[in-house]
Amino acid sequence: MNRESRSAGASFEITAENPQDTVIAGFSQFGLAGLTAVDYLVDRLDFQQVGHISADQLPAITPFENGQPRHHTRVFSHEGAGLSVVVGELFVPPFAAQPFSEAVLEWTESEDVDEIAILHGVSIPHAPEEHQVFYVATDDYLDHRLADTDIPAMGKGFLDGMNAEIMARGMESDLRTGLFVTPVHAQAPDVEAAIRLLEAVQGTYDLELDTGPLEEFATEVQGYYEELAERLSERTEERPEDRMFM
Repeated sequence: MNRESRSAGASFEITAENPQDTVIAGFSQFGLAGLTAVDYLVDRLDFQQVGHISADQLPAITPFENGQPRHHTRVFSHEGAGLSVVVGELFVPPFAAQPFSEAVLEWTESEDVDEIAILHGVSIPHAPEEHQVFYVATDDYLDHRLADTDIPAMGKGFLDGMNAEIMARGMESDLRTGLFVTPVHAQAPDVEAAIRLLEAVQGTYDLELDTGPLEEFATEVQGYYEELAERLSERTEERPEDRMFM
């Protein structure tokens, strides 16, 4: 189904039908940990692409591999795992966060998606012992997914951008909404942070996933990720600082 949202000159259209009941998403953000994690998840578990998200009135990118172009934001599904995954390589600036989130949320509603989880790396001061994953989640997500895990809650702070928009909708609807957060460093990709996110997802969703080869996977795509990170760094003046506390 096509879902489109327009605001402040930016618009997004989602063409992806019949997603699974649960969606996991990772986007192009500082450290690229969430993006690296979902990219690896799709690669290792043989997800099949079922759609994409297109953007208008934004500085776009068109990734390519072996001479073949692909959409910058793609939707994958795995019926056996009961999961759909959004892999977002396009940096969405703060002014476009609302229309992007609206497009995603209208799509999840129209396709009867029950749950969405976002994997997110955040640049905050932290000690080595704080290299772990924390959660911010609606009550129904906490009860459904996290009650039997040892993932700690994030202390206090503020969400902004896409994360804030999607979490707010989760608070006001039946969409179970979770955010997995881990500290990241400047290098891209922050492989250790991506591994932490994947291990959290693996335990939460009972997946059989070997994170061992992630270092090799990251090395294979390092040049591409470095260029993507450079583009992201050029636009950091548009990105407000993450305001979170442990």
